[in-house]
Amino acid sequence: MHFIVHWMDTYGYVILVLLLVLEMLALPLPGEMLMSYVGLQVFHGTFSWPLSILLAWIGTCTGVTGAYWIGNRLGHPFFEKYGSRIHMGPDRLNQVSEWFAKFGNKLLVFAYFIPGVRHITGYFAGVTRIPFRSYAVYAYAGALLWTGTFISLGRLLGPEWEHFHRAATRYLIIGGCIALAAMIIVYAYRKYRRQIFDTAADLLGRGAASLHSLRKLRLLVTTACVVFLTFFALMVRLIEDFFSHEFTRFDRVTSYIIHELFDERWAAWMRGFAFLASMQVLVPIVAVSAAWILLRSRERRIELGFTVVLVIGGELWEEGLRRLFHRLDTGTAGFAFPSEQTFITLIYIGFAAYLLVRHRTAAWLRTAAFLLVIAVSLLVGLSRIYFGIQFPSDVAAGYVFGGVWLSLNIVLMEIFRFIKRSKGGNES
Repeated sequence: MHFIVHWMDTYGYVILVLLLVLEMLALPLPGEMLMSYVGLQVFHGTFSWPLSILLAWIGTCTGVTGAYWIGNRLGHPFFEKYGSRIHMGPDRLNQVSEWFAKFGNKLLVFAYFIPGVRHITGYFAGVTRIPFRSYAVYAYAGALLWTGTFISLGRLLGPEWEHFHRAATRYLIIGGCIALAAMIIVYAYRKYRRQIFDTAADLLGRGAASLHSLRKLRLLVTTACVVFLTFFALMVRLIEDFFSHEFTRFDRVTSYIIHELFDERWAAWMRGFAFLASMQVLVPIVAVSAAWILLRSRERRIELGFTVVLVIGGELWEEGLRRLFHRLDTGTAGFAFPSEQTFITLIYIGFAAYLLVRHRTAAWLRTAAFLLVIAVSLLVGLSRIYFGIQFPSDVAAGYVFGGVWLSLNIVLMEIFRFIKRSKGGNES
């Protein structure tokens, strides 16, 4: 890296463009570190922020375009014969080809954040003969997201770049993998839901009426199960990291970035965001949810029952967790793992949003409700970190543990609902 820094200091933008072109042609160069260093130079005023992003984007686009056309011209025969020498043999070629066939060009947007993947996607896109226009839209958009993120990160970290850039890069890579996994789950949900319904009906041994009933559930149980298992896996990982004291660097990096992004002028806004987690907001939401159930639901007992279980059980679950994981070394009672505020905000607002979309078919309403839950939960967590009330790891744990409790209640509620309908159908 030292010789790259020397070249950057000597030749400036030319090296930035050239090295990104070469990296996208599959050379093992540290692109994230390079762009983070450029961001540091932006902080010092040596480079221009917009121009750095523009030139980095041009270099990346040039490289992935070249990789596409090389793959397109050489085709399958070349890589089957010589690909193993450059880690692009027939097995890997077929694997990535299947990914493109299943998930389309959206894979290109997040592939930049995964080392070892971004270097070869251009070649595989060319080999598989993906239309160039379609390829360019996603590849160039992903390039802008990737370059803009890391140059802005270096600018944001400033003097702390040498201490934090490795950790921040790691978390961004993890985030990119999570986003890619979420995209794959959504894609599978949309494309294979009919097959899942048929399989579920066969496993249950039901007839056509039960199959129709399952389809009306719109894969709610399946989706909730996937979400639950995902959150549960994250919960186990968080518990392991908690006991092995792995959160220190994450807390330092996240807190530093948030306080660099939001100065004292944001204090009034942050107080408003914190208010979203107060009982003055959450209790009326639960009350409105109960009223909605009474007015709209045909299965009032089940939904009201699970609303009570969600609220009371959630309070007990969260209190037990905080007592179990209480941070004895902080000396501050306000610090608790997991965050009570992010936990209760997610389960209260998330369950209310679920009940709303459960009885409505409008696609825009579902999207709006999902985005609202995400936005409110993130803003509440942001305010806790901004005021130094809780660690970022506490906030993240609140989301994860809350997600486990919320998705578990949704799964059980839908199972109870289906059992009740099945019994009613058999009795009739």
